[in-house]
Amino acid sequence: MSEQFATWKKPDDLSFSDWIESRIARFKGRKYDWNALKFQADYDPKYRRAQMRYIGTGATGVANDTNTIPAEHFTFSTMVLPSKCEGPLHVHDDVEEVFFMLKGTITLTLQDGENTTETILEERDVVSIPPNIYRGLFNHGEEEALMCVMLGTPKPNIPTYPADHPLSKVKRN
Repeated sequence: MSEQFATWKKPDDLSFSDWIESRIARFKGRKYDWNALKFQADYDPKYRRAQMRYIGTGATGVANDTNTIPAEHFTFSTMVLPSKCEGPLHVHDDVEEVFFMLKGTITLTLQDGENTTETILEERDVVSIPPNIYRGLFNHGEEEALMCVMLGTPKPNIPTYPADHPLSKVKRN
């Protein structure tokens, strides 16, 4: 078994039950990370969102989170989207990204070159966005929205913003 899949191998010093338990990320052991994208919210409060990580650290720039299940093929987190928040237009050049709406409604903007489209995602809707397609979102609702986010690689590249977007000039902390 390659080193890449080391977390799939049960350690000799753990019982089967203890090993399986180590692969469970329980909600009660999670906390919302309002700092994962704080550099965006510091630039403009409309970008304030929180990530709750379950598998891997996603692409928010969090380098390490020992309270997650190690990622072997994908990352999985939830994102809290406060009322009127905006997820800025950004692109992942290396990975497919999936949004699954658990609660609320968002407007999703997708852009590929000169082609732009908007769609509404409601509770239990899912979208799979290919690499190199810009995506951004807005929660028009009066209540927070909640979505699952999955990225199709264990360690995605940090996303980038359009060259003319103000966040493309902001330095991450």
